[in-house]
Amino acid sequence: MQRWRGLEDIPEDWGRSVVTIGSYDGVHRGHQLIIRHAVDRARELGVPSVVVTFDPHPSEVVRPGSHPPLLAPHHRRAELMAGLGVDALLILPFTTEFSKLSPADFVVKVLVDKLHAKAVVEGPNFRFGHKAAGNCDFLAEQGKTYDFEVEIVDLYVSGTAGGGEPFSSTLTRRLVAEGDVEGAGEILGRPHRVEGVVVRGAQRGRELGFPTANVETLPHTAIPADGVYAGWLHAQGEAMPAAISVGTNPQFDGTERTVEAYAIDRVGLDLYGLHVAVDFLAYVRGQQKFESLDALLKAITDDVQRCRELIEGAQA
Repeated sequence: MQRWRGLEDIPEDWGRSVVTIGSYDGVHRGHQLIIRHAVDRARELGVPSVVVTFDPHPSEVVRPGSHPPLLAPHHRRAELMAGLGVDALLILPFTTEFSKLSPADFVVKVLVDKLHAKAVVEGPNFRFGHKAAGNCDFLAEQGKTYDFEVEIVDLYVSGTAGGGEPFSSTLTRRLVAEGDVEGAGEILGRPHRVEGVVVRGAQRGRELGFPTANVETLPHTAIPADGVYAGWLHAQGEAMPAAISVGTNPQFDGTERTVEAYAIDRVGLDLYGLHVAVDFLAYVRGQQKFESLDALLKAITDDVQRCRELIEGAQA
């Protein structure tokens, strides 16, 4: 998959293509429907498929300080899109100047002059241009003028997660924030993932016999509610079953929220300085402060066993 940052990165000889535009944070199952449709349509027409997205998130530029928690960083989104068969990813730097482009100017500068769109595929709530004034109807009218089709993909409705609401990044973020990582995973089509570099912490887990990887998460990451979770720690090309703790460590009067993952039954791991990923499979319990270190140790032992059972059940 080709990756471009900014319109100037698009090859000058780029021909016609099928395009879909959106933030696509999380590349959840609704996004996957749209992107797969774009990829399939491109193959039918014999042209490449292109996903257009933005950095930073448009809301941060339009309303500074309102950047939403992110479900996936751009490199992760790119991996997921490549897995769906996308031919090219265009990340547009979203600046104040860019935010002032009218819908008509956006169509000409991006879709017509640079990507030579033959078809544009979107969801029913797609909005674009200054003050989000452009919608699917306007896009269809522009398509008649500039010779591109517009196809709208209806998003499926989720089942138990969110009580029947449409697939959406907003709903997924809410479920993650509430600790409902299973519900979030249902919408995403995979476990919610948090990434970052392993840094040195207080090393109390090591002293208790359960050494953890303390993950310094990427900015704006959507982090699950405080508690203990079952999941996986991805490091050095390996996915290791893990018991994951999120919170401030109230047992030791901590104040800073951390994400720590214990690779179950692994000994001698040295991950300091490495970029790792943590996948959240299931919620185990909330954060607690125990009466004694012995009580804490028993709880951790029980947590690890429960995590082991949940992971084995998921793999069965």
